[in-house]
Amino acid sequence: MPDPQFESSAVTHPCSRRGLLGLGASGLSSLALATLLRGQPTRAAETVGPVAPRNPFQGVLDKPHHTAKAKRIIYLFMSGGPSQLDLWDHKPLLNEKNGEQLPDSVRKGQRLTGMSGNQASLPLAGSAFKFTPAGSNGLPISELLPWTAKMVDELSVIRSVHTEAINHDPAITFFQTGSELAGRPSMGAWLSYGLGSANENLPTFVVLISKDRIDQPLYARLWGNGFLPSLHQGVQFRSGKQPVLYLDNPEGVSAEGRRKMLDRWAELQRAQFDEYGDPEITSRIAQYEMAYRMQTSVPEVLDFSGETEATLELYGPEVKNAGSFAANCLLARRMAERDVRFIQLYHPGWDHHGGLPGGIRRQAGDIDRATYGLLTDLKQRGLLDETLVVWGGEFGRTNYSQGKLTASDYGRDHHPRCFTMWMAGGGVKPGVVHGSTDEFGYSVAENPVHVHDLQATILHLLGIDHEQLTFKSQGRYYRLTDVHGHVVKPVLA
Repeated sequence: MPDPQFESSAVTHPCSRRGLLGLGASGLSSLALATLLRGQPTRAAETVGPVAPRNPFQGVLDKPHHTAKAKRIIYLFMSGGPSQLDLWDHKPLLNEKNGEQLPDSVRKGQRLTGMSGNQASLPLAGSAFKFTPAGSNGLPISELLPWTAKMVDELSVIRSVHTEAINHDPAITFFQTGSELAGRPSMGAWLSYGLGSANENLPTFVVLISKDRIDQPLYARLWGNGFLPSLHQGVQFRSGKQPVLYLDNPEGVSAEGRRKMLDRWAELQRAQFDEYGDPEITSRIAQYEMAYRMQTSVPEVLDFSGETEATLELYGPEVKNAGSFAANCLLARRMAERDVRFIQLYHPGWDHHGGLPGGIRRQAGDIDRATYGLLTDLKQRGLLDETLVVWGGEFGRTNYSQGKLTASDYGRDHHPRCFTMWMAGGGVKPGVVHGSTDEFGYSVAENPVHVHDLQATILHLLGIDHEQLTFKSQGRYYRLTDVHGHVVKPVLA
């Protein structure tokens, strides 16, 4: 039985109408494949159904649905769920009622996780940290983020984000793929599929994970291609001798030898493509060709030796520690300069069920100055206006303490009902706050923003109508926002 992913390219009898059309399509695609192998990009043509475009690095959209405000995304994902109540959403009432029980009138019977749902007591926990007004609008920001506070006038802060997922794996999967169930394409893969690559020597979609902060697994499927052609999956860059696994030539194989091998192998792949018309063959040869070019481009983009001391100073001392969040932020800026379309940074370690004051202080220390450095650096180079920067985790944290509440220590459980994210640059309105939560910080009070709303807004800023970028798989058309989602227009510039 043919794979439903490639149902339009299944083998048929050449004398049938479907077979004749298939042979014609194969011939045209073969010519485009030959052009790709000569290193000469072709213009994308309109495609029908799930078949890949003739040039695999060209998106299926001939042009964006509307004028794009951003050319690329740098998504700073705080894996684990940072506490909005200790960073962005100041709730003086929690400090006033510290230690008192969460009122039933506030909880309204809502479900809690198994980690705190059976607690005999749910004491409200005020933040251990002071909040200070920042920026022209006096937005209260935690003392944990003094560097980010300097850039608050560049941010569009959304305090009313909410999700259905209450545990990490489905919650992260939801943000990355638009579904709590594994197997869908990630956001970066959708953008690669729709818009294609803006450069010839680096991947369209790159993933960077902070080292030494992995307290929970981050699966490769979070940046996977799902049912889209495989060249749209994210490529993970790592610290160490092999930034991209299996990129280097094996011992004894020269660059010239690798080139000859690829040329001969491409001839065999072309013959197979002519026979079967399977678009995955085109994806495969494109990936090998990209890997060959990356042998030169990756060392160059990872080389910070040309950066000035003033630039390095922006990101803080950890920028010289390869694989740190600071180093990854600088690397993200270098990739943005080279037109990598989607750059995903994961910074794990925010899952503070206990010992939150010490844990979140460490985490904020990791990201505060580096985030300031990234925004400042992008702005100084004229890149911020065309680069959308997104910050946030998979959910927020509870207003009550998980475990024992003491004068100096507390923890917070998962809380999907309301949390804070922000965006900057790339067509968003700077210096605004959208949405709010109730005085207990338990539920959204106004202007709720669902995960699909956020995804629709991100796609909109890159010129894509989220309802029109679809892919047919197993008889159904899918999209990143599934069956709903609205652009959050008040945050658009």
